[in-house]
Amino acid sequence: MYARTASSQRSLQVGVGILAACAAVTLLYYGRVFFITVIIATMIAFLLEPMVGFFMKLRFPRGLASFFVCSISLVFLYFVGLGVYTEGMAMMNDLPAYGERINELVDSVSLRMEHFQEGVYRTLVPRRFQDGGSETPPPPPAKAARGTQRNKPEIVSPVVPPAIQEVRVRPEPTPLFDYIYDYLRSFYSVFLMASFVPFLVYFILSWRDHVRGRLLVMVSAEGRYTVAKAMDGVADMVRAYVIGNFLLGLVLSLVSAILFASVKLPYWIVVAPLSGFLSLAPYIGLPLALIPPLAAALPLKPPAALFLFLTASVAVLHLLALNLLYPKFVGSRVHLNPLVVTLALMFWGMLWGGIGLVLAIPITAALKAVCDNVGSLQAYGRLLGD
Repeated sequence: MYARTASSQRSLQVGVGILAACAAVTLLYYGRVFFITVIIATMIAFLLEPMVGFFMKLRFPRGLASFFVCSISLVFLYFVGLGVYTEGMAMMNDLPAYGERINELVDSVSLRMEHFQEGVYRTLVPRRFQDGGSETPPPPPAKAARGTQRNKPEIVSPVVPPAIQEVRVRPEPTPLFDYIYDYLRSFYSVFLMASFVPFLVYFILSWRDHVRGRLLVMVSAEGRYTVAKAMDGVADMVRAYVIGNFLLGLVLSLVSAILFASVKLPYWIVVAPLSGFLSLAPYIGLPLALIPPLAAALPLKPPAALFLFLTASVAVLHLLALNLLYPKFVGSRVHLNPLVVTLALMFWGMLWGGIGLVLAIPITAALKAVCDNVGSLQAYGRLLGD
């Protein structure tokens, strides 16, 4: 009787756990815009916290220090955006050259494909069938068979025009406007939530001590140290991951800028950072990093050696960063095994799309930090670790 009761309780717990997991996944999917906004704001707050601590050492209150740090960050983003906008407007002026070059490439590829198809046709099809049929000469035209009727006049019957039918046009809604409205409406919630990020970052920084204290009060006295340690572990893990990736992307951007400037690549100031930071994308970093320099070289009509140089340099930088620099900048702080990283990318990419691929590793690293600092979850932390 006791064994049957224990078995039924375990079955009930497993069923409740499965239902809770399904409910959590459903909530994460339908509330993805909200959760993504909160996670991004929290990560930015973790990054800016050391700067707030620096101003607080100068006798600034936390609220004023948070305001200064957020203002400095916004000014920095403004100047970065201004530089990107200036280079973008210059690239807009060169769009006709890009269009002409792309048309030339498309025409060249089409011509080569036609020649290839003709060569295959001439190789596979016998010559006697290439002109349309058999070896026997074509029969004489029907005109020669009717030679006796050549002088007879033909009777032409008058053509009666068809009756004109009345056509009524019913006005219907233009599908173009419906498509544009649906497309903009899908981005409305994204823009709305993105506008909350600066305010969330400020309030997370300025109310950090207050929120931390209230959370610890809600926990029993025995668990306060564990909760505080887990919170500090999550902050350190996310901060180390983001700062490590930023430093690595900065190194790749500087080296790429030197290489691109040496061959006088157009807009290398913008192309180099794009290529450097896109190279950090998991699994697809190399093809993404190749797109900006190869696209910038299109209107130059360069020789094949330039494309080969750009491809080889980006590939070498990517491999060096992945095998030598990434373990030192990021891997030594995250400690996630490759299988967990792959599964995390698949799961969060399925739920949240492209932004899920970006946030997959820091979210998983934060979960590992929680497991490492909670005694009952340390086994799961070792399972996630390398």
